[in-house]
This record gives sequence, C-alpha cells and structure tokens, in this order.
Amino acid sequence: MKCTIGSGNLFDLSAPASPDEQVDALVEEAGVSIERIVSRGHASPPGFWYDSPRAEWVALLGGAATLEFEGEREPYPMKPGDHVLIEAHCRHRVAWTSDTEPSVWLAVHYPGVRH
Repeated sequence: MKCTIGSGNLFDLSAPASPDEQVDALVEEAGVSIERIVSRGHASPPGFWYDSPRAEWVALLGGAATLEFEGEREPYPMKPGDHVLIEAHCRHRVAWTSDTEPSVWLAVHYPGVRH
C-alpha cells in the first residue's frame, strides 16, 4: 500500500501579501481542523467577536499579537511560543497583530463542550 504524504513548511511566507489574513487548512478530519494562519497587521473589526461552537487551541509561532476575551479587563498579549485554549462559545477577538513582521499561528479547532 502506498502512503499519501502531505507536507509543507509552516514558516514558508512566500505567498504574496493580501489585505486578508492568509489561512491555510492543513488537516480537516472528523470534526477537527488544523490551520496555519499568517497575520500581517490584521485585527478583528471593531465590535466583532468570534463565538465558535468548536473549541480552539492556538499557538503563536512567530510575530506578536494581542487577544481580547469578552468580560476580561486585561488583553492577552502573545509572543512566539505562547498558546491558549479557547473553549467553545468563549467570545474573543484578535485586538492586534504586528505590522512589522508576520504573525504565524497554528490553530486546532475541535468539537468542544463548554463547562
């Protein structure tokens, strides 16, 4: 049996810059998706909150960013290596990403139950 191999490099930033974040689906299977996201000064629109029915684990691999969570006074600054688990329906937003270097994220979305 021959194996199918999918490969790439998470730090390959050769795609042309876009006004939108670059979102690359790496794996989508059985309710789980893994994405590589590249932000270049992108942020959530004012007043917009993500409210996903799935949980999300996200790690910042490069760059810098700040997240905000509804009901929390303090923003959540992130540097390379930082990761956060966001429960399903936990309203959050990207407040800021660096515009001087790409912010590279690895995001894992999966069915989640809010406790």
